[in-house]
Amino acid sequence: LILVGGFVQLLAGFLAFRKYDHLGGAAFLTFSALWSSYGATRVLCAALVSGPLLGIGAGNTEGFTAGSVAFLVLNAFLIVLASSFNVVLLCLTLAMELLTICFLLFTLESLPLPFEISMLSILSVVCFYGATASLTNCLFGKDLLVMGPALLTVQSSKKDREDPLPCVCPKSHLTSGLRTIAELLNTGAVCGVPTDTVYALAASCKHPQAIEKVYRIKDRPQEKPICIFISNLEQLRAAAPPISPLLWEFMENVYPGGIGCIIQKGEWLKKLGVGAGYSRVGTQDSIMIRVPDLTVLVHLIDMTGPLAITSANPSGEVDSTHHDMVISRLGHKLEGVLCDGDSDEVVASTVVNCTKIDESGITIVREGCIPAGKVMQIFERVKNR
Repeated sequence: LILVGGFVQLLAGFLAFRKYDHLGGAAFLTFSALWSSYGATRVLCAALVSGPLLGIGAGNTEGFTAGSVAFLVLNAFLIVLASSFNVVLLCLTLAMELLTICFLLFTLESLPLPFEISMLSILSVVCFYGATASLTNCLFGKDLLVMGPALLTVQSSKKDREDPLPCVCPKSHLTSGLRTIAELLNTGAVCGVPTDTVYALAASCKHPQAIEKVYRIKDRPQEKPICIFISNLEQLRAAAPPISPLLWEFMENVYPGGIGCIIQKGEWLKKLGVGAGYSRVGTQDSIMIRVPDLTVLVHLIDMTGPLAITSANPSGEVDSTHHDMVISRLGHKLEGVLCDGDSDEVVASTVVNCTKIDESGITIVREGCIPAGKVMQIFERVKNR
């Protein structure tokens, strides 16, 4: 029972940490150590009736006494924290505090048996109810068994709650929010937008100064080209680029999605709507084009025309996977961020060089959310067909 109880508390602690419940994890790991220490010393000593065999004889309990005092202090801190979560967790920490007192009295050889039995009974009832309530509520997704409200709540000041965001931050599911970002982009602003991979910085291809601003915002090296996003492949067909049937077939199989194709640049880009930003996107000879698989972004592009796109993070740092990351890292440099919650992926798109697809096939420039092996499988299937 001692080993099982300690193991259960230890398992609960690890599960809590896995769910990012740091208070619960710390509490259960502490309880596991306390339970194991108390149970082992108390029960084994009682069973062997021979403290000296374990080195716990009279006059040799200073270490256990000091340990129980340390548990008392640590658990007192957990009690304060637990009071800000729910009543059940608070009761559990209080019961553990009483059990620690039992441990302390035991090391001082002054533990009354009725008091010990009462404390263990209270702890058992609280543990059983807490475990049952947590499991039931988790399984059914609703609070069927009451856990109780938090007794301590920390209220942020009115000033903190009303602190303005560093830029305009509308919600992506609102038509008004989409229009707000589209209007900003159409006037030459740079905005953070969600994509089907990670969050990106967007600038209208009609405004080359906005594309230049993207480089400054990210501190991006000038030699690194910026790609463009279009809303559908029909836009590309209407621009009539000199693309071979094999490349058309390949793009039809990868668009929309997390694969960007590098193709030959040309005047046809101006028919696509790139306009004044022609010299600021891609390289001198090539351009990467992608059709995203995200409805809100496709609608945005329909309202603005092709967008110059690059990941929404300072150059050399990790990608932004939530609009809060974009706001906190770059919001003070942007005119707006379209808020869409968590991104669909944690890495950027896969980039494929298709400039010599008819002569030597394709090459993977950057492996992203789509594995290189899958891209090559698509190409081989298209080529063979």
